[in-house]
Amino acid sequence: MANLKFLFSFIILFLLISASLGDKQSMADVNVIRVGVVLDLNSTVGEMAASYLSMAVSDFYAVNANYQTRLTLFTRDSKDDVVGAACAALDLMKNKKVHAIIGPQRSAQAKFVASLGEKAQVPILSFSATSPFLSPNYSPFFIQTTQDDSGQVKAITSLVQAYGWREVIPIYEDTDYGNGLILHLKDAFQEVDVRFPYRSLIHPSSKDSDILEELKKLKAMQSKIFLMHMTASLGSKLFVLVKNSGMMSEGYAWIITQGLSSLLDPIDSKIMDSMQGVLGIRPYIPISTNVKDFERRLAKNFPSSGKANLFGFRAYDTIWALAMAVEKANIKQNSSFLKQNASESKVDLATIGVSEIGPRLLNTIRSIEFKGLGGYFRLVKGQLEASAFEIFNVIGNTERIIGYWNPKTKRLSREADDNSMLSEIDAYSISKEKLKQPIWPGDTTNQPKKLRIGVPSTFGFSEFTKVEWHPDHNDKPKISGFSIDLFLAVLDMLPFPLPHEFVPYVNQNRQSAGTYDDLLYQIKLKKFDAVVGDTTIVANRSSYVDFTLPYSESGVSMVVSMKDNEKKNMWIFLKPLSWDLWLVIGAVSIFIGLVTWVLEHHVNIKFRGTPDQQIGTIFLFSFATLTSSYREKVVNNWSRFMLIIWAFMVLILTQSYTASLTSMLTVQQLKPEFVDVKEINKNGYFVGYHEDSFVRQLLVKQLNINESRLKPYTTPEEYHEALSKGSHNGGVAAIFDEIPYIKLFLSKYGSRYAMVGPIYKTDGFGFAFPLKSPLVSYISRAILNVTQDKDKMTTIIRKNFASQTTCVDGSSAEISSYSPSLNVYSFGGLFIIVGVASMCSLLIYVAKFLHFHWPASNIIPTEGSFWLRFIELVKHFDQKDLCSCPFRRNESKLNPTISSSEGFGASPSIESIDYEEKHSRTSSEGADNVAIDKNKEIFSSRHGDTSIDVASLL
Repeated sequence: MANLKFLFSFIILFLLISASLGDKQSMADVNVIRVGVVLDLNSTVGEMAASYLSMAVSDFYAVNANYQTRLTLFTRDSKDDVVGAACAALDLMKNKKVHAIIGPQRSAQAKFVASLGEKAQVPILSFSATSPFLSPNYSPFFIQTTQDDSGQVKAITSLVQAYGWREVIPIYEDTDYGNGLILHLKDAFQEVDVRFPYRSLIHPSSKDSDILEELKKLKAMQSKIFLMHMTASLGSKLFVLVKNSGMMSEGYAWIITQGLSSLLDPIDSKIMDSMQGVLGIRPYIPISTNVKDFERRLAKNFPSSGKANLFGFRAYDTIWALAMAVEKANIKQNSSFLKQNASESKVDLATIGVSEIGPRLLNTIRSIEFKGLGGYFRLVKGQLEASAFEIFNVIGNTERIIGYWNPKTKRLSREADDNSMLSEIDAYSISKEKLKQPIWPGDTTNQPKKLRIGVPSTFGFSEFTKVEWHPDHNDKPKISGFSIDLFLAVLDMLPFPLPHEFVPYVNQNRQSAGTYDDLLYQIKLKKFDAVVGDTTIVANRSSYVDFTLPYSESGVSMVVSMKDNEKKNMWIFLKPLSWDLWLVIGAVSIFIGLVTWVLEHHVNIKFRGTPDQQIGTIFLFSFATLTSSYREKVVNNWSRFMLIIWAFMVLILTQSYTASLTSMLTVQQLKPEFVDVKEINKNGYFVGYHEDSFVRQLLVKQLNINESRLKPYTTPEEYHEALSKGSHNGGVAAIFDEIPYIKLFLSKYGSRYAMVGPIYKTDGFGFAFPLKSPLVSYISRAILNVTQDKDKMTTIIRKNFASQTTCVDGSSAEISSYSPSLNVYSFGGLFIIVGVASMCSLLIYVAKFLHFHWPASNIIPTEGSFWLRFIELVKHFDQKDLCSCPFRRNESKLNPTISSSEGFGASPSIESIDYEEKHSRTSSEGADNVAIDKNKEIFSSRHGDTSIDVASLL
């Protein structure tokens, strides 16, 4: 066993040593190829390219690990200078012995470095120098691994031609890069009859004041279409000055070429804000899985590099192409430069020599083809083969793609892979339709063609839309109405002009060509660009059109006939007050009578007697006060206080009742025949609706009305006739329609009909546009501005509804044909005042009574219960107060002596008191005249001798 373990260990060790020796041998066999890189490392493109090049080398050899060659990069900074770029290239050739150079960035730098490469026969590969003057035809060892600027000329020409512009002013930088494109554009524009009225050259070193002076000159020109061709650094600065000069407003159009278009992502948000509405052209890069994976890894490895863009992809693909070519050409690392001398100068041109493998590597690079991140890589005469271009619109901080230009079909399209072949005439005729609607500077959506706006043609309710045909006007219809005038007012509120034409939706006989749904569907069929009229916003229509905000009142309701039968009602006298108010008045009256009895019973002979008499007195007094028919006087001051307030309330109640009853008897009172659709369904009545509208579906699906009981009508006159006949005489019991139509109908036929029942929610009338139309938001905001302008709306309403009193915008008064009865809430405050006054009077009186008579209850033994004491107090309350004025007058009539002595201020004798006690026990009134305790003491309340006539208060 030990021997087997030792053998197994020896075998593993041998395999590991063999693998290690094999790897070393393999690494020793790899040829390291030196490649120079010249970049402006302080620029956006330079920093970005360095990251892409590093990743490209790693990615390539991770995929192709079996290759016998390896690229090693030596990077130099050109410091944004032509001489610096040349020095960097010379250093790389002489001291690093590079076999190829990637770069430099700018066309001016590349022009000089290309000459050095030609002298040393070192291939120069530039992924960012796009000037047409750098054609490999003039510099054989210069290779453009990007598209020449001249490749975008035809795409720009097609775009200008599509929008029908005849004059374009180019603004370009005064460099080889800027001048190279303009010559090609001039020739291409002349072929389609487009001219340059002026050329504006901006030098990269120009001051802001110089640029502003040039922009001032451009602003004064008639042409407002500008084509900008310059690098990102100069273009960014220029656009800020353009906006400050007011040249990014409505009426202007700006197009930028690929040099600036390809670098929008790293641009500052302030600069992007100054470029709103700009159109740009740049090469189209298909978004593949490899591209998405690369962007993910780029963000992870180089977070500061920003979003991937065209120049980065070109740099990445350049490394792959060079690495393939080096392997294919079987370049060895010991390849050297010929004709070297011993000079120590790093910039001595004589020391460069000639590359031994340069020509072979150049030919191999030109034959490389593969699918890279930036698209298919294939060189044609030393330049990257032309690809499709995408056209975008700057909106916010993003670029919205509005179309593509395909070099194969030579036309614009919405899809990048649209390879259908069309004739030249057809291609131009549909090019504008193939582009999505852009947002121009100033947030304008003005297009070269007029909007075709469909208008409904109906015979009913022509106040909203009216189409009149006049043969003497070249057979063109006159279109008017509330909806049309409102739309024209909305257009005036837009920040940009919107050319349009109204087209009636009619057939050959000039009759309506279909329903409102059919009219709106024409937008989806692209026969109309919009629909303006009394079109209602409903859910099913929003699936194929976009509506603006509503401009009218919303909802569907019911209109019914009114009936007048109040005067024939024998109980009409109860109508002025509601039932709850009648009940409250009765309850309060009884309460007032009861409180008055409590306050007067002890001191007023009129509120005494048998229990039946006292109950009758309470009820008689309670309701007699309402009619001012009770003539009895009250003597308690708290009774007087309470009755004065109650008399004030009774006065208000009687006056209100009289006014309401008078109105009912003299003014015609109308009442709707039906108020609920359930009653119509229950009785099987016929129902009318507006023909060709969505109301029919609402009645069938939502209200469950049988289709056999539905009758369509068109005009207000037909509504009136149908409702007048009634359901049993060939008419209808009710008509359902939208609120604006109902109000217009009611304004014509007065109070004979009324809108009743619930309102079924809709969103009102709105203007319709195609789905995702950018015009919707602008029109909606303008609708708000117009509808909130009362003066403007009043003018439009009076123009179209001159003979009516209704208002379709929802500001009209609510339709009402009868007033409700007065209720408790109307007099709630008065009831509260009366209640508080009554309770205060009662509580104060009870407190005084207990204060004077509570000691009398102390004669009851201590072991007596509280109930006995309460009974004693009740007995005191039921006894007369002989000191009160009414009782003294009564006793003076029965006993003149007492009356005479009292009149002189003498005190009554004991005998007289005994006589009174005896007399009181035999009195027919059945009540004591005085309260005497066991000690013959008298407890009585002191009151004044005045009284008040209740009738005089009422």
